[in-house]
Amino acid sequence: MQGVLRLLCVALATAALLTIGGSAWAGLGQPSPWQLGMQQPAAPVMTDVVWFHTLLLWIIAAVVALVLVLLIVVTVRFNARANPTPSRTTHNTLIEVIWTVVPVIILVVIAVPSFRIMFVQLNTPQADITVKATGKQWYWSYAYPDNGKFEFDSLMVPDAELKPSQPRLLSVDNEMVVPVGKVVRVQVTGADVIHSFAVPSFGVKMDGIPGRLNETWFKAEREGMYYGQCSELCGRDHAFMPIAVRVVSEQAFTAWVEDAKKKFAASPFPAPSPAPVAVAAAPRITD
Repeated sequence: MQGVLRLLCVALATAALLTIGGSAWAGLGQPSPWQLGMQQPAAPVMTDVVWFHTLLLWIIAAVVALVLVLLIVVTVRFNARANPTPSRTTHNTLIEVIWTVVPVIILVVIAVPSFRIMFVQLNTPQADITVKATGKQWYWSYAYPDNGKFEFDSLMVPDAELKPSQPRLLSVDNEMVVPVGKVVRVQVTGADVIHSFAVPSFGVKMDGIPGRLNETWFKAEREGMYYGQCSELCGRDHAFMPIAVRVVSEQAFTAWVEDAKKKFAASPFPAPSPAPVAVAAAPRITD
Protein backbone atom coordinates (compact mmCIF):
# COMPACT_ATOMS: atom_id res chain seq x y z
CA MET A 1 0.00 0.00 0.00
CA GLN A 2 2.90 2.33 0.64
CA GLY A 3 4.05 1.81 -2.93
CA VAL A 4 0.63 2.81 -4.21
CA LEU A 5 0.68 6.00 -2.13
CA ARG A 6 4.19 6.73 -3.39
CA LEU A 7 3.06 6.44 -7.01
CA LEU A 8 0.10 8.68 -6.27
CA CYS A 9 2.38 11.33 -4.78
CA VAL A 10 4.65 11.15 -7.83
CA ALA A 11 1.69 11.67 -10.19
CA LEU A 12 0.44 14.67 -8.22
CA ALA A 13 3.93 16.15 -8.02
CA THR A 14 4.29 15.82 -11.78
CA ALA A 15 1.01 17.66 -12.29
CA ALA A 16 2.17 20.41 -9.93
CA LEU A 17 5.46 20.71 -11.81
CA LEU A 18 3.68 21.06 -15.13
CA THR A 19 1.30 23.64 -13.68
CA ILE A 20 3.79 25.81 -11.80
CA GLY A 21 6.79 25.24 -14.03
CA GLY A 22 4.77 25.83 -17.19
CA SER A 23 3.86 29.37 -16.18
CA ALA A 24 7.33 30.03 -14.77
CA TRP A 25 9.27 28.91 -17.86
CA ALA A 26 6.86 30.16 -20.50
CA GLY A 27 7.72 33.37 -22.31
CA LEU A 28 5.71 36.56 -22.67
CA GLY A 29 4.80 37.31 -26.25
CA GLN A 30 6.96 34.61 -27.81
CA PRO A 31 8.10 31.01 -27.27
CA SER A 32 10.93 30.34 -24.81
CA PRO A 33 13.57 27.59 -24.64
CA TRP A 34 12.43 24.65 -22.49
CA GLN A 35 8.96 26.14 -22.25
CA LEU A 36 6.26 24.04 -20.60
CA GLY A 37 2.61 24.87 -21.13
CA MET A 38 1.27 28.00 -22.71
CA GLN A 39 2.80 31.45 -23.06
CA GLN A 40 2.24 33.93 -20.26
CA PRO A 41 -1.13 35.66 -20.64
CA ALA A 42 -1.23 39.34 -21.58
CA ALA A 43 -5.00 39.69 -22.02
CA PRO A 44 -8.04 38.77 -19.88
CA VAL A 45 -9.21 36.05 -22.27
CA MET A 46 -5.82 34.32 -22.20
CA THR A 47 -5.76 34.55 -18.40
CA ASP A 48 -9.04 32.62 -18.32
CA VAL A 49 -7.72 30.10 -20.85
CA VAL A 50 -4.59 29.41 -18.78
CA TRP A 51 -6.70 29.03 -15.61
CA PHE A 52 -9.02 26.60 -17.38
CA HIS A 53 -6.07 24.66 -18.77
CA THR A 54 -4.66 24.32 -15.24
CA LEU A 55 -8.02 23.14 -13.91
CA LEU A 56 -8.20 20.46 -16.62
CA LEU A 57 -4.63 19.40 -15.87
CA TRP A 58 -5.46 18.75 -12.20
CA ILE A 59 -8.66 16.89 -13.10
CA ILE A 60 -6.85 14.71 -15.63
CA ALA A 61 -4.00 14.03 -13.18
CA ALA A 62 -6.48 13.00 -10.47
CA VAL A 63 -8.35 10.66 -12.83
CA VAL A 64 -5.13 9.07 -14.08
CA ALA A 65 -3.84 8.64 -10.52
CA LEU A 66 -7.11 7.02 -9.42
CA VAL A 67 -7.12 4.61 -12.35
CA LEU A 68 -3.47 3.76 -11.69
CA VAL A 69 -4.20 3.02 -8.03
CA LEU A 70 -7.17 0.84 -8.92
CA LEU A 71 -5.13 -1.11 -11.46
CA ILE A 72 -2.35 -1.71 -8.95
CA VAL A 73 -4.82 -2.77 -6.24
CA VAL A 74 -6.57 -5.17 -8.60
CA THR A 75 -3.25 -6.60 -9.78
CA VAL A 76 -1.90 -7.11 -6.27
CA ARG A 77 -4.99 -8.28 -4.39
CA PHE A 78 -6.88 -10.24 -7.03
CA ASN A 79 -4.29 -12.22 -8.91
CA ALA A 80 -4.44 -16.03 -8.93
CA ARG A 81 -1.80 -16.42 -6.23
CA ALA A 82 -3.28 -13.93 -3.72
CA ASN A 83 -6.89 -14.82 -4.42
CA PRO A 84 -7.16 -18.45 -5.59
CA THR A 85 -10.96 -18.49 -5.14
CA PRO A 86 -12.32 -15.57 -7.13
CA SER A 87 -15.57 -13.86 -6.23
CA ARG A 88 -18.55 -14.42 -8.51
CA THR A 89 -20.12 -11.01 -7.80
CA THR A 90 -21.62 -9.57 -11.00
CA HIS A 91 -23.34 -6.41 -9.78
CA ASN A 92 -22.70 -3.79 -7.13
CA THR A 93 -25.32 -1.04 -7.01
CA LEU A 94 -23.17 1.42 -5.07
CA ILE A 95 -20.19 1.12 -7.43
CA GLU A 96 -22.41 1.44 -10.50
CA VAL A 97 -24.01 4.61 -9.10
CA ILE A 98 -20.60 6.06 -8.28
CA TRP A 99 -19.07 5.42 -11.73
CA THR A 100 -22.13 7.02 -13.33
CA VAL A 101 -22.57 10.05 -11.07
CA VAL A 102 -18.91 11.00 -10.61
CA PRO A 103 -18.14 11.34 -14.37
CA VAL A 104 -21.29 13.45 -14.77
CA ILE A 105 -20.13 15.75 -11.96
CA ILE A 106 -16.68 16.03 -13.57
CA LEU A 107 -18.21 16.94 -16.94
CA VAL A 108 -20.39 19.61 -15.33
CA VAL A 109 -17.36 21.06 -13.53
CA ILE A 110 -15.58 21.23 -16.89
CA ALA A 111 -18.55 22.48 -18.91
CA VAL A 112 -19.54 25.50 -16.78
CA PRO A 113 -16.27 27.47 -17.07
CA SER A 114 -15.81 26.23 -20.63
CA PHE A 115 -19.10 27.79 -21.76
CA ARG A 116 -18.31 31.01 -19.88
CA ILE A 117 -14.90 31.39 -21.54
CA MET A 118 -16.38 30.59 -24.95
CA PHE A 119 -19.03 33.28 -24.45
CA VAL A 120 -16.37 35.85 -23.48
CA GLN A 121 -14.27 34.96 -26.52
CA LEU A 122 -17.14 35.21 -29.01
CA ASN A 123 -18.97 38.20 -27.50
CA THR A 124 -16.94 41.24 -28.59
CA PRO A 125 -17.35 44.18 -26.19
CA GLN A 126 -17.59 47.78 -27.30
CA ALA A 127 -14.38 48.26 -29.27
CA ASP A 128 -12.02 51.20 -28.86
CA ILE A 129 -10.20 50.46 -32.11
CA THR A 130 -10.76 48.22 -35.14
CA VAL A 131 -8.02 46.54 -37.14
CA LYS A 132 -8.68 44.56 -40.31
CA ALA A 133 -6.20 41.72 -40.86
CA THR A 134 -6.14 40.16 -44.33
CA GLY A 135 -4.20 36.96 -44.86
CA LYS A 136 -2.45 36.65 -48.20
CA GLN A 137 -0.02 34.15 -49.69
CA TRP A 138 2.16 34.55 -47.70
CA TYR A 139 1.98 37.66 -45.53
CA TRP A 140 -0.52 39.81 -43.64
CA SER A 141 -2.03 43.17 -44.54
CA TYR A 142 -3.45 45.50 -41.89
CA ALA A 143 -5.94 48.35 -42.21
CA TYR A 144 -7.23 50.75 -39.54
CA PRO A 145 -10.71 51.86 -40.68
CA ASP A 146 -11.28 53.90 -37.50
CA ASN A 147 -8.06 55.87 -37.86
CA GLY A 148 -7.79 56.79 -41.53
CA LYS A 149 -7.61 55.26 -44.98
CA PHE A 150 -4.26 53.54 -44.84
CA GLU A 151 -3.21 49.94 -45.20
CA PHE A 152 0.17 48.23 -45.10
CA ASP A 153 1.72 44.82 -45.65
CA SER A 154 3.62 42.95 -42.97
CA LEU A 155 6.30 40.58 -44.27
CA MET A 156 8.73 38.36 -42.41
CA VAL A 157 12.25 39.71 -41.98
CA PRO A 158 14.78 37.44 -43.77
CA ASP A 159 17.48 35.81 -41.66
CA ALA A 160 20.21 37.93 -43.26
CA GLU A 161 18.47 41.17 -42.17
CA LEU A 162 17.60 40.21 -38.59
CA LYS A 163 18.75 42.48 -35.77
CA PRO A 164 20.08 40.95 -32.51
CA SER A 165 16.81 41.63 -30.67
CA GLN A 166 14.56 40.18 -33.39
CA PRO A 167 13.45 36.54 -33.10
CA ARG A 168 13.89 34.40 -36.19
CA LEU A 169 10.78 33.48 -38.22
CA LEU A 170 8.64 35.83 -36.10
CA SER A 171 9.92 39.35 -36.82
CA VAL A 172 8.28 41.47 -39.52
CA ASP A 173 9.08 44.71 -41.28
CA ASN A 174 5.84 46.47 -40.28
CA GLU A 175 4.19 45.48 -37.02
CA MET A 176 0.52 45.76 -36.16
CA VAL A 177 0.43 48.53 -33.53
CA VAL A 178 -2.29 48.86 -30.87
CA PRO A 179 -2.68 50.86 -27.63
CA VAL A 180 -2.42 49.20 -24.23
CA GLY A 181 -5.57 48.77 -22.14
CA LYS A 182 -7.94 49.24 -25.09
CA VAL A 183 -10.41 46.79 -26.59
CA VAL A 184 -9.13 45.92 -30.07
CA ARG A 185 -11.60 44.38 -32.51
CA VAL A 186 -9.81 42.36 -35.19
CA GLN A 187 -11.69 41.69 -38.41
CA VAL A 188 -10.08 38.73 -40.15
CA THR A 189 -10.46 37.66 -43.76
CA GLY A 190 -8.46 35.93 -46.47
CA ALA A 191 -7.56 37.25 -49.90
CA ASP A 192 -6.86 33.91 -51.59
CA VAL A 193 -7.08 30.82 -49.35
CA ILE A 194 -8.02 30.15 -45.73
CA HIS A 195 -5.55 31.62 -43.21
CA SER A 196 -5.75 31.89 -39.41
CA PHE A 197 -4.86 34.89 -37.25
CA ALA A 198 -3.39 33.62 -33.96
CA VAL A 199 -1.53 35.40 -31.13
CA PRO A 200 -1.06 32.99 -28.18
CA SER A 201 -0.43 35.57 -25.43
CA PHE A 202 -3.76 37.24 -26.24
CA GLY A 203 -5.75 34.01 -26.50
CA VAL A 204 -6.70 34.94 -30.07
CA LYS A 205 -7.20 32.52 -32.95
CA MET A 206 -9.60 33.24 -35.82
CA ASP A 207 -9.77 31.86 -39.36
CA GLY A 208 -9.54 34.26 -42.28
CA ILE A 209 -11.81 32.95 -45.04
CA PRO A 210 -12.03 34.54 -48.51
CA GLY A 211 -15.35 36.27 -49.01
CA ARG A 212 -16.17 36.24 -45.29
CA LEU A 213 -15.37 38.69 -42.49
CA ASN A 214 -14.77 36.99 -39.13
CA GLU A 215 -14.25 38.87 -35.89
CA THR A 216 -12.30 38.43 -32.68
CA TRP A 217 -10.96 40.75 -29.98
CA PHE A 218 -8.34 41.24 -27.31
CA LYS A 219 -7.33 43.77 -24.68
CA ALA A 220 -3.58 43.89 -24.12
CA GLU A 221 -2.71 44.62 -20.49
CA ARG A 222 1.03 45.14 -20.91
CA GLU A 223 3.17 46.99 -23.41
CA GLY A 224 5.67 45.06 -25.49
CA MET A 225 6.02 42.85 -28.55
CA TYR A 226 3.73 39.87 -29.03
CA TYR A 227 4.18 37.33 -31.78
CA GLY A 228 1.93 34.84 -33.49
CA GLN A 229 1.70 32.94 -36.75
CA CYS A 230 -0.80 31.81 -39.32
CA SER A 231 -2.33 28.69 -37.78
CA GLU A 232 -4.01 27.27 -40.88
CA LEU A 233 -2.04 25.28 -43.44
CA CYS A 234 -2.31 27.74 -46.34
CA GLY A 235 0.32 26.65 -48.82
CA ARG A 236 4.03 26.49 -49.52
CA ASP A 237 5.16 29.38 -47.29
CA HIS A 238 2.65 28.85 -44.50
CA ALA A 239 5.46 28.75 -41.95
CA PHE A 240 6.79 32.13 -43.05
CA MET A 241 3.88 34.52 -42.45
CA PRO A 242 4.28 35.58 -38.80
CA ILE A 243 2.15 38.06 -36.86
CA ALA A 244 3.84 40.77 -34.78
CA VAL A 245 1.76 43.04 -32.54
CA ARG A 246 3.44 45.99 -30.84
CA VAL A 247 1.51 47.25 -27.82
CA VAL A 248 2.32 50.87 -26.93
CA SER A 249 0.92 53.66 -24.79
CA GLU A 250 -2.07 55.64 -26.02
CA GLN A 251 0.11 58.69 -26.72
CA ALA A 252 2.62 56.61 -28.69
CA PHE A 253 -0.22 55.00 -30.65
CA THR A 254 -1.65 58.41 -31.59
CA ALA A 255 1.77 59.51 -32.82
CA TRP A 256 2.19 56.23 -34.77
CA VAL A 257 -1.20 56.71 -36.47
CA GLU A 258 -0.24 60.20 -37.65
CA ASP A 259 3.02 58.86 -39.02
CA ALA A 260 1.31 55.84 -40.60
CA LYS A 261 -1.19 58.06 -42.43
CA LYS A 262 1.75 59.62 -44.28
CA LYS A 263 3.85 56.49 -44.66
CA PHE A 264 1.07 54.14 -45.78
CA ALA A 265 -1.37 56.63 -47.29
CA ALA A 266 -3.64 55.08 -49.90
CA SER A 267 -3.54 56.52 -53.37
CA PRO A 268 -6.55 58.83 -53.95
CA PHE A 269 -7.05 57.38 -57.42
CA PRO A 270 -6.89 53.72 -58.39
CA ALA A 271 -4.03 52.69 -60.61
CA PRO A 272 -5.04 52.73 -64.28
CA SER A 273 -5.71 49.37 -65.82
CA PRO A 274 -3.27 48.32 -68.54
CA ALA A 275 -4.50 48.94 -72.06
CA PRO A 276 -5.83 45.85 -73.78
CA VAL A 277 -3.36 44.23 -76.12
CA ALA A 278 -4.66 43.45 -79.57
CA VAL A 279 -4.14 39.84 -80.52
CA ALA A 280 -3.95 39.03 -84.20
CA ALA A 281 -6.36 36.34 -85.31
CA ALA A 282 -4.79 33.09 -86.34
CA PRO A 283 -4.81 32.53 -90.13
CA ARG A 284 -7.54 30.27 -91.32
CA ILE A 285 -6.27 27.09 -92.93
CA THR A 286 -8.27 25.76 -95.85
CA ASP A 287 -7.83 22.75 -98.00
